[in-house]
Amino acid sequence: MVSEGEDWKQVEIPALEPVTPPTAALPTAAPPTAGSAPPALRQLRLSPAARHILDTHGLDPHQATASGPRGIITKEDALNLLSKASAVPPPAAAPAPPAAPPAARPTHPPASAPARPAAPGTFTEIPASSVRRIIAQRLTQSKTTIPHTYACIHCDISGVMRVRKRLAEENIKVSVNDFIIKAAAVSLRELPAVNVSWSADGPQPLGFIHISMAVATDRGLITPIIRDAADKGLQEISSTAKALAQKARDGKLLPEEYQGGSFSVSNLGMFGISEFSAVINPPQACILAVGGSRTELSLSAEDTLQTQHTLTVTLSSDARLVDDELASRFLETFRLNLERPERMSLQA
Repeated sequence: MVSEGEDWKQVEIPALEPVTPPTAALPTAAPPTAGSAPPALRQLRLSPAARHILDTHGLDPHQATASGPRGIITKEDALNLLSKASAVPPPAAAPAPPAAPPAARPTHPPASAPARPAAPGTFTEIPASSVRRIIAQRLTQSKTTIPHTYACIHCDISGVMRVRKRLAEENIKVSVNDFIIKAAAVSLRELPAVNVSWSADGPQPLGFIHISMAVATDRGLITPIIRDAADKGLQEISSTAKALAQKARDGKLLPEEYQGGSFSVSNLGMFGISEFSAVINPPQACILAVGGSRTELSLSAEDTLQTQHTLTVTLSSDARLVDDELASRFLETFRLNLERPERMSLQA
């Protein structure tokens, strides 16, 4: 091996060193007869790459044909030997030798052959759709340009479950996610400092409360918008959410139905996720990640055990717009609205 600019003819060649092949790989030779001299081992010169290949695959360097200057075995010589060894089929099993007499030296099993390198894996390249490319671009933009901060809080939704049961008796079906969207919208109205977005000129207060809800489709995640959610009742939020989710799965959303939201809600509770952190949807300031509900034991005001339904929500916020103190106040307001559904107007 020579450095750039050096002439290999002027490089000092290191002293030769004999290479003794592994004992297990050599066949048993007949004892030398009187007057015969033992055969001399061929002196070998190997390049570092060739030595590595031969050692890795357990090949005898004496079987390689040297093509390098001054009889050096090069990397190509080692690869040629490796290809020849891989192409040769394993020898057929020889018939069992006759039983040795008791006084004979016991035979030893042959050394195991070195393992061949595994065949390289194959893969199928799937081209990204235009929707997937846009999602990837926006997520990369969000995680590289927005300083995310996270805060989570546990909410008792036992009151929500009671209201749902009462509404179901009146044949009004609403989901827990409908209550969450309503609670988020009402909380934004109570804390307008959170209802902002980031523009080229800095913070921009928003005069509307449009909640973007994440919907998973075969083409990727999309966020249809429930406009003026704070002014809608639960039943209207529920019917709007169902219609938008179906249009999203069918790929029939209009641009104005998924562009221009002010706050996002992503719910993975129906998939068995207890809690998670979501990526902010720019230019919005926050996204609320909702986990699944669970039943827990708690102490009542009378110091008696009672069961309650609890879920965990995590707020991802843009630290340029919503600091930790403001994020904490928003989560506390959200929990208060969700745990006491009567604080929220059920009708517009």
